[in-house]
Amino acid sequence: MLPRFLGWALVLGCTAVAAILVWPQAFGLQNQWVAAHVVALRGTAALCALIAAAAIALAAIPRATRSLGIAMTIVLLLFAAANAAILWARGAGGSDAASHEASVTVLSWNTLGEVPDASTIAGLALDQDADVVVLPETTVPLGEAVAVEMREGGRPMWVHTVAFDDIAKARSTTLLISPDLGDYAVASELVPGPPGNTNTLPSVVAEPVDGDGPRIVAVHAVAPIRWEFRNWRSDLDWLAEQCGGDDVIMAGDFNATVDHFAGRGTDGGDLGRCRDAAVQANAGALGTWPTAVPQVLGSPIDHVLATPGWRVDAFRVLDGYDDAGSDHRPIVATLSPAV
Repeated sequence: MLPRFLGWALVLGCTAVAAILVWPQAFGLQNQWVAAHVVALRGTAALCALIAAAAIALAAIPRATRSLGIAMTIVLLLFAAANAAILWARGAGGSDAASHEASVTVLSWNTLGEVPDASTIAGLALDQDADVVVLPETTVPLGEAVAVEMREGGRPMWVHTVAFDDIAKARSTTLLISPDLGDYAVASELVPGPPGNTNTLPSVVAEPVDGDGPRIVAVHAVAPIRWEFRNWRSDLDWLAEQCGGDDVIMAGDFNATVDHFAGRGTDGGDLGRCRDAAVQANAGALGTWPTAVPQVLGSPIDHVLATPGWRVDAFRVLDGYDDAGSDHRPIVATLSPAV
């Protein structure tokens, strides 16, 4: 009697854990240890559940533990199916559209401390006809080299960099903006006083000098590793505040999926008032990190977001650069005024 009771207690416990890990935001746990990591890799979690279900079915069902084995197999299959359904709803397609005079094309690529060279980055930006280029883990010299090559390719760019130090390249973030969008300056240069920022790794907040145009935020939030969890949550809170205005475009490495944004949206937004371009373009399930695994098994932690005044014409995760050296895939979105 006791073994049977313990067996069903195990099944019920696993069912509860599976429910939490499928949708942790229902329990307020999306930003907590373990749940945050599992939900970040839904495709991988579903695959692991399928493998575990097959193993249990082969090992337990033919024996006296048949009932327990069947129950555990069903729990794991439901867990895998639920994650697959969420990924399917967010989309694994993407869309493409030609840019036009009023549109803004945003490219983001974490360079992993400048592993891709200037020619590779500039060539990608020119191929995509990018108006905004966000380069986490990129210092001033490489940003300027990219801008020079883009100028020679017929597309000049202004370079804005924020660096927390000159030792680790990961502690620099560079933002390139086309002069066609107007004159921009880093917000701390326009407003006296200590600027806010993400905690461990820098982000760049650029404001139009004449006030005409969107606020552009180049994002690099810290990863949710054990000793950075508090900073990671603080980074997401701060980024949500940056997207509280009427006209904002954000892009970069958020080290977070839309699941982690839960609870930080306002006015129908995913993060602040900003909405995720990948989800809008039916590509929210495509992983951008790491490049070592297929997109469906990766984590969509690189994003382009914009306030409701912008319509998403296109969004793509570019897998043609998986051998360029970075562990992130570049993403590109084309936005146009909604009205």
